[in-house]
Amino acid sequence: PRVDLITPNLPEAADLLGEAEITDIADMPAQAARLSGLGAKHVLLKGGHLAGDTSVDLLRTEGSVESVEAPRVETTDDHGTGCTLSAAIAALRPQRSDWLQAVREGKEYLSGALGAAHRLDVGHGRGPVHHFHHWWD
Repeated sequence: PRVDLITPNLPEAADLLGEAEITDIADMPAQAARLSGLGAKHVLLKGGHLAGDTSVDLLRTEGSVESVEAPRVETTDDHGTGCTLSAAIAALRPQRSDWLQAVREGKEYLSGALGAAHRLDVGHGRGPVHHFHHWWD
């Protein structure tokens, strides 16, 4: 109830609700509604854990539900995706007219950061997304 937007992925949503993780995109609207019932004004339910060529997230705002989609980026360098997306949305929201626009642009930014992640050569294991992909070649 103290936040404007929560951004759980499917495993996190299941934990918050005390239920099994959903595995079908058709179940996302009902789960987003149940999350909204916990008190958050807006819910971005992230479907990145689902299979398919498209990554589908669901934004529930004051009773309306919008799908926000992007082509799935095949990479093992995906460390920080959730934090990156929520930070991008937080930075964009004051500059945009509504949540949907901020979420769409945040997801677009994340897709670019995922697509460029292979250009970084840092650490071991699953690498981070490339936050500076627009400015750094």
